[in-house]
Amino acid sequence: MKIFKTSQVKDIDAFTIQHEPVASIDLMERAAGTVTDWIVEHCHKSINVKVFAGPGNNGGDACAVARLLAEKGFGSVNLYLLNVSDRISPNAEINRERLFRQNRVKVYEIKAENDFPQLSLADLVIDGLFGSGLSRPLEGLALRLVKHINKAACEVVAIDIPSGLFGEDNSVNNREGIIHAAYTLTFQFPKLSFFFAENNDFTGKWQVMPIGLHDEIIEKTPADFQFVTDMEIREIIQPRRKFSHKGTYGHALLIAGSHGMMGAAVLASRACMRGGAGLVTVHIPHTELNIIQTTVPEALSSLDKSGSCFTETPVFDKFNAIAVGPGTGTSQETGEAMKKLLETYPHPMVIDADAINLIGMNKEWLDLVPKGSILTPHPKEFERIAGPTKNSYNRIRVQMELSAKLGVFIVLKGAHTSIAFPDGRCFFNSTGNPGMATGGSGDVLTGLILALLAQGYSPEDASLAGVYLHGLAADLAVEKHGENSLIASDIINYIGKAFLKVKNF
Repeated sequence: MKIFKTSQVKDIDAFTIQHEPVASIDLMERAAGTVTDWIVEHCHKSINVKVFAGPGNNGGDACAVARLLAEKGFGSVNLYLLNVSDRISPNAEINRERLFRQNRVKVYEIKAENDFPQLSLADLVIDGLFGSGLSRPLEGLALRLVKHINKAACEVVAIDIPSGLFGEDNSVNNREGIIHAAYTLTFQFPKLSFFFAENNDFTGKWQVMPIGLHDEIIEKTPADFQFVTDMEIREIIQPRRKFSHKGTYGHALLIAGSHGMMGAAVLASRACMRGGAGLVTVHIPHTELNIIQTTVPEALSSLDKSGSCFTETPVFDKFNAIAVGPGTGTSQETGEAMKKLLETYPHPMVIDADAINLIGMNKEWLDLVPKGSILTPHPKEFERIAGPTKNSYNRIRVQMELSAKLGVFIVLKGAHTSIAFPDGRCFFNSTGNPGMATGGSGDVLTGLILALLAQGYSPEDASLAGVYLHGLAADLAVEKHGENSLIASDIINYIGKAFLKVKNF
């Protein structure tokens, strides 16, 4: 699913109106209908509904929602129209007149602070003050009204976008002038700003509401950002062939673990096996052999001359893909081995955890990373290789720039893990849950991506599918274990069910 800039969505709306064809007021009615249906499904009709409408098209949506809720039998619906200039958009004016003709909704104008209604925790607030076209922070009466609504701490449902929030970059926004919504019902496409942690308090839980915008213009309009959904992953995952054998599905080399950090090697290698690699060899300190043999009996072992850490690289000839970093530590000897690996292995590899930290300690090594490699940092590890960033929007831009500069794929882990492609595109993942905030979760992801890369998936497909399946396995596991009790091993145990679910979409 593409994620468009707010300016592009306006053009897509216009194309739909012209080529469907559909009148703009009828497209607004369609959008308002999806919001109304959601409220009917989730809220009791006896609730007090207070709808706040602005002077633009978002306000027109709000007026239509108020009317439709009254038609659906909601007994207490009041609408408050913010009037800051006596100007109102044509579609908002039409929907206001429809409200008057219906005569079931009480309509009030807000021209001064004295017009603000009293709000209680029992009220449901529908926010339709300002839409995604907003380009400057709220001020004056509008700002004070937003603060008034937020102070009441009512449950707020935002139409399309929380009022005051910009669709992309909020670096210069006034955070006090943004509605705190419990739910955001956004039309057709998510907004880029929804994917940033600092905006979560504004958007709450957000849901995309299809409103039938024209497929032709959606298809041909370019977008730097995309939201990964089940259909894209179903197209990536290939079925196994009847006469295949373990050699068909690749031999993966995992360089992982050090004394006291062998859990990372165990988790990553188990995930690699569950991810479908035909063979997995784990390169470990020679004193740690028993750990791997007893915990991952399916894996082969390559023993380092050191008994405590990674200090040498095995011969690469028999391996189809390599991953390095989980639990390796950052000792001088390991750094020397890491540099040699970067200098001598010419193919894409998966680089994670301490391998990224070593590169961060020796930034000149970035130029040694093989083209097409997949780096999987968490935000702090990313800062070690890319430097500090001011906010999530700035960080995603730095991530994309670094990916393009180095010719690598950067998987920046988070609630919506972002995957930057060297060609300038960036994908946000749609699976996963807060239970994944647990030690070893990243090691599982490394093993899973390595498995796909070893099987011959391209770095593009391995990174997208690996991240999606990792999150989906966690979503399936959390149904049994809950978010508080989820551990990395649970994610591994549900990788197989994640593959099955993708197959059966």
